Amino acid sequence: MGPNLSTAIAVVAMISALGAALFAVVRLRARRGIATATQRATYDVLHTAGLAAEPLRAGLTPAGAAKAVRHLRTLVGSAGLALANRDRMLALDGRGGHHGQQLLAAAAQTINTRRSTVLGETELRCDRVDCPVRGAVIAPLTGPDGRATVALVAIADDQPVPGLVQAALETAHWAGAQLALAELDSSRERLARAEVRALRAQISPHFIYNALTAIGSFVRTDPERARELILEFAEFTRYSFRAHGEFTTLAEELRSIDRYLTIERARFGDRLQVKLQIAPEVLPVSLPFLCLQPLVENAVRHGLSRKPGVGMVSIEARDAGAECHITVEDDGVGMDPAVLVAGIAEAAADPTDDSGQHVGLSNVDERLRSVFGDQFGLVVETGLGSGTKVSMRVPKFHRHVRASA
Repeated sequence: MGPNLSTAIAVVAMISALGAALFAVVRLRARRGIATATQRATYDVLHTAGLAAEPLRAGLTPAGAAKAVRHLRTLVGSAGLALANRDRMLALDGRGGHHGQQLLAAAAQTINTRRSTVLGETELRCDRVDCPVRGAVIAPLTGPDGRATVALVAIADDQPVPGLVQAALETAHWAGAQLALAELDSSRERLARAEVRALRAQISPHFIYNALTAIGSFVRTDPERARELILEFAEFTRYSFRAHGEFTTLAEELRSIDRYLTIERARFGDRLQVKLQIAPEVLPVSLPFLCLQPLVENAVRHGLSRKPGVGMVSIEARDAGAECHITVEDDGVGMDPAVLVAGIAEAAADPTDDSGQHVGLSNVDERLRSVFGDQFGLVVETGLGSGTKVSMRVPKFHRHVRASA
């Protein structure tokens, strides 16, 4: 064997070994990238459940039901699937539409008794020769309190087997939990609106009385000033009592505060000084409606109105990366921190009582925590004779938080 042949054989052997190693690496990487059948099945179920949860969590409207039934049918694995209340079929996907009246009657009974039902061919008689429906499983969507207003109807093209029955029951139980969460979300929204109404009820009587008194003092001596103040007052009340939108922007809230301070300066004259430091980039940040204005009113009403001489209210909004940091500070009389804590606890226990100091602090704190989380509540620094500083942090971007147009 010549040297050239030996070299060639060695090169071929080396290439073969390299190819085998490369194949092993590729094969190993391929194994790591492909999920097992169990993992894939788990992913498919969770993904489908997530798709069904979104319309259910929005409340079971006909449009939401139409979106949900497609994914619920996939979860159950039935020939058809419907959601029905006592009066009508909300939505149906797949087979069984021509049995609507029979299924609706069974769904109403299931809702009333809160007991699942399995129907066979005898309960679903049909004149159609080619009818594929052979049975159905009907299960109530019950909430934590056991009540049900909607039923899940799983339609089968054969006599319902135990596996289909169990899948329908479990899916109905899960869907009922989603509807309960939707009702909880709705309750929170109603509570938030009620809290805003309570806050308006606490703030408005004091301010309206003082504003009208201040405007009245200029009617004879300075009619043009009185006219300007009336317009400012009208714009302020229009914003404060608007009927829509749980959220606003920092820019809108500051505009309303400027109108409020314009009217208060008419009362206090040069005794009331205002300092603003607002970063332009945080003006579009969304925040709960009327969460900044009460802090400014407290600073004027409780901090400066009792202080002899000139008082300063400082409002600062800083850009802090993913957050906006806002502070409202006054150099007024301040108060004992223990009294403040007791007053906030009392306000939380009875929101209708506006006799205590720092009206709305508890309200604002609770709404901030409800929307953004417990780490985003108010921070209050005060002491007798040393003024008061109230700080809040607001995320620049937060899911479901957007100011109304």
